[in-house]
Amino acid sequence: MNPDNFITVAATVVTGGFAAWGARSARRTKRQENRDDFTEIKKALNERIDGMKTDLAQQKSELAGQQEQITGQGAAISWLVVDRRGLVSTIRNAGLKAPSPRPIPERARPYLDSIDV
Repeated sequence: MNPDNFITVAATVVTGGFAAWGARSARRTKRQENRDDFTEIKKALNERIDGMKTDLAQQKSELAGQQEQITGQGAAISWLVVDRRGLVSTIRNAGLKAPSPRPIPERARPYLDSIDV
């Protein structure tokens, strides 16, 4: 064999070695796979959290609207109670007999306690 053949064989072996080393280093390790899984899970969880934040904000706005409605209904009930008392006193001052009050339903009684009915 001449020296050129040795050089060619040596270059082929070295090139093959580098190719094998490159293929080995390009292989994904278990740690890299776990890290990618964690990234995917974290992304999915972040999307769920964002969705939950949106739902929570929507529920808060609905709650604020319901609270406003309840406050308005309480004010309306208070006005009706005061207006009824005024009508009864006007009827009595006119010398007439006021109609007897209807009984308050049990379901409404807890809400009317603060109004002094």
